[in-house]
Amino acid sequence: MENQEIIRLQNIAVSFDGEKVLDDFSLSIRNGEFVTLLGPSGCGKTTTLRIIGGFVTPDEGDVFFDGELITKLPAYKRNVNTIFQRYALFPHLNVYDNVAFGMRVQKKSRSEVHETVKQMLELVNLKGFEKRGVGTLSGGQQQRVAIARALANNPRVLLLDEPLSALDLKLRKDMQGELKNIQQSLGITFLYVTHDQEEALSMSDTVVVMDGGRIQQIGSPQDVYNEPQNAFVADFIGESNILDGIMHEDYLVELFGRKFRCLDKGFAPKEPVDVVIRPEDIDIVEPEKGHLTGTVTRVTFKGVHYETIVDFKGFKWMIQTTDYCEPGSVIGIVLNPEDIHIMKKSEYSGQFGDYSSYSEEFDELADPEADLLHEGGGEAE
Repeated sequence: MENQEIIRLQNIAVSFDGEKVLDDFSLSIRNGEFVTLLGPSGCGKTTTLRIIGGFVTPDEGDVFFDGELITKLPAYKRNVNTIFQRYALFPHLNVYDNVAFGMRVQKKSRSEVHETVKQMLELVNLKGFEKRGVGTLSGGQQQRVAIARALANNPRVLLLDEPLSALDLKLRKDMQGELKNIQQSLGITFLYVTHDQEEALSMSDTVVVMDGGRIQQIGSPQDVYNEPQNAFVADFIGESNILDGIMHEDYLVELFGRKFRCLDKGFAPKEPVDVVIRPEDIDIVEPEKGHLTGTVTRVTFKGVHYETIVDFKGFKWMIQTTDYCEPGSVIGIVLNPEDIHIMKKSEYSGQFGDYSSYSEEFDELADPEADLLHEGGGEAE
């Protein structure tokens, strides 16, 4: 059963009010996987989830579950359960009755209901909460009840639509770990929707990066972070400096008029490319020892590191470093072959990766108080 395909979406197209939300969309999900659909608002990830759940019927294309066509099968007949952003618990029922609800609808025996509710509440660390009203629970506890209720029906697939978005940061991180543990202990397929990159990277076996109703990249968290396929993926997952380059030959790229060794191949001679350099991969050195030299324009302390914006020939880079560099100082940087990632040019080329928005001039323009003072004839201090 493990690694066997459980869900397949084939050439799906969906439009709402004449606007395409999914366009020729195909995706295969394996049994027992934790798969995350990751992308900005409006990219089609929730629609994808709702198609699998049976809440949306596609205009074109087919949905298969375990090899069987289920495109027109109603939601209640599918072996999947969904947890939405708002947990949709029954406020008039206590924790026990919320978790038992689906099994009672299915006419399960009283002893089976009792045994399953007990197991599920233990699984989500809510043992002893059976008699509590759901209105007395914290957001994190309500979340756990929703998970227990969904899992009590023994679905083959659990669909989760941004279920942690209402929780505070610390609780969200705790629940990420809990969800991953639950998924691994039960071995069932989780399909998770989020726009939070860190959530996707920390929980998933497979990440599906989406934009504009299309898949931009599918891979392990390490793949999509370390080897993004285009500028959108590089920018959306983590911070990236994305530069124009020219691939002279295999393993040799030109940036800012200088040639650098890299680990990429398979491009045409002199092919224009996008070059990704992650902020944490850049080594700062004395100017005379650097491959490139630039001027520090801004430094922000982030706790673990300093976020340092450096101007190289008019293009602003972000560097994440534990070394403090004085704004205005000139620094050198060294780029190692493994820190340079080459991508094909795409529709997203030129849209991302320059941190000019951090410049002092932009700050002044973006300061509404200063604008008000000038409009009122006063002077900014």
